[in-house]
Amino acid sequence: MTPSTKAPGHPATRHASEAALTVGDGDYQKGLHNRQIQMIAIGGAIGTGLFMGAGGRLAEAGPGLVIAFAVCGFFAFLILRALGELVLHRPTTGSFVSYAREFFGEKAAFVTGWLYWLNWSMTAIVDITAVALYMHFFAKYVPWIGGVPQWMWALAALLVVLSANLVSVKVFGELEFWFALIKVVALVGFLAVGIYFVLFGTPIEGHEVGFSLLANNGGILPHGLLPVLVVMQGVVFSYASIELLGTAAGETENPEKIMPKAINTVVIRIAVFYVGSLTLLSLLLPFTDYQAGVSPFVTFFGSIGVAGMDSIMNLVVLTAALSSLNAGLYSTGRIMRSMSLAGSAPKFASKMNRAGVPYGGIMLTAVVACLGVLLNAVVPAKAFEIVLNIASLGIISCWAMIILCQLAFHRLTRRGEAVRPKFHMVFAPWSGYLTLAFLLCVVVLMAFDSPVGTWTVASIVVIIPALVIGWYACRGRVRQIAAQAEAGLLPGGDEREPVDIH
Repeated sequence: MTPSTKAPGHPATRHASEAALTVGDGDYQKGLHNRQIQMIAIGGAIGTGLFMGAGGRLAEAGPGLVIAFAVCGFFAFLILRALGELVLHRPTTGSFVSYAREFFGEKAAFVTGWLYWLNWSMTAIVDITAVALYMHFFAKYVPWIGGVPQWMWALAALLVVLSANLVSVKVFGELEFWFALIKVVALVGFLAVGIYFVLFGTPIEGHEVGFSLLANNGGILPHGLLPVLVVMQGVVFSYASIELLGTAAGETENPEKIMPKAINTVVIRIAVFYVGSLTLLSLLLPFTDYQAGVSPFVTFFGSIGVAGMDSIMNLVVLTAALSSLNAGLYSTGRIMRSMSLAGSAPKFASKMNRAGVPYGGIMLTAVVACLGVLLNAVVPAKAFEIVLNIASLGIISCWAMIILCQLAFHRLTRRGEAVRPKFHMVFAPWSGYLTLAFLLCVVVLMAFDSPVGTWTVASIVVIIPALVIGWYACRGRVRQIAAQAEAGLLPGGDEREPVDIH
């Protein structure tokens, strides 16, 4: 915790000592640089939700989907601002799990951490399944690809990204930089071409474009506002992984300078890439031409006879899936190590190699991802749907915890018990309350999205008892470690010693 964020003579935290909060942070290498952090911020805000998922949502909600993405993007920005304030208060690779421990105690950290791990474990299964599905697209060019079982592509994707994560944080950062760059170049190219076509028309004679196309196909809300509200709960997950910035701050040189810039520019990226792209898609084709399971970009370029665009966009979507898998392994490795050092995760999760990589936590996530390989072998047609919605509850809970921690920190600053950083949540605390209300509405919308969303929300009755059992199983170790940290002793044993796995 930086001295500048504490008011003299006042406790810095309510539920944990400074020693308990910062243990393990010094083991990491500051291997992420400004250009990588900027691209991680971009990559976290651009994913398959735009490149692939927007097609079906455009067909369902019409051009009003732009409104849904703009609203969700606004709240994503508020969540990042709240996280940014916490990061400048105390940068840590434990991110919001560490902040939950600081402001609400070990139980909150336990619940938040395991729900976040559940989210990324399920997302990893989704990602490797997506990679396997996208690879089969290229069978029309390379016939032997079609003969490779889906589970083998899923396993290959997992092994490649897992290996890169285990080398060093620099390799992760460089990989994520290039993944994000590919996505950005693809979108910038589409925006340039799309604007040209809107202004000067497409190569196809009689192909209507522009605002007249919008007016002749029912306007912005062809089916009314209700479909826009219904797809909102799906759109919000297009922004999943924006919170990765908080974890990356713990391995960044000079986060006080780099993080505010990265967070502030996210809103510009949202406006340009998400809102801009969807606006152009609505002005280039009737919304009824788009369809679920097909990239809207492929649909448009196919409509004007541009050969090979489906292959290019498929590569971009493949990159987005690999980027998501890369981010998931990275973040869960750090989060699980933070929890392990506090006693609320297995001791193995605290293991690090000499390159400063918490390979124990990464391997725990990889083991669950292997279940995805099994799903792809047993039920390849259903693997995607089985786990997609389970991940949603984890991401909502972690975003809510970020806001709750910021509100708790804000109360401390109001009482003079902490000093608020210059970079902070805008319009606090009201913006925080508004964001929590929005997240609650998303859960309600999920409950009414029968049958998948209804069953997802209903799964809470299984998740809560599992968390309660888990807490009672490990609370003895949690209390022991907390007491050791309070006494100035390093808890545990060899779990904090760097281990060379090479």
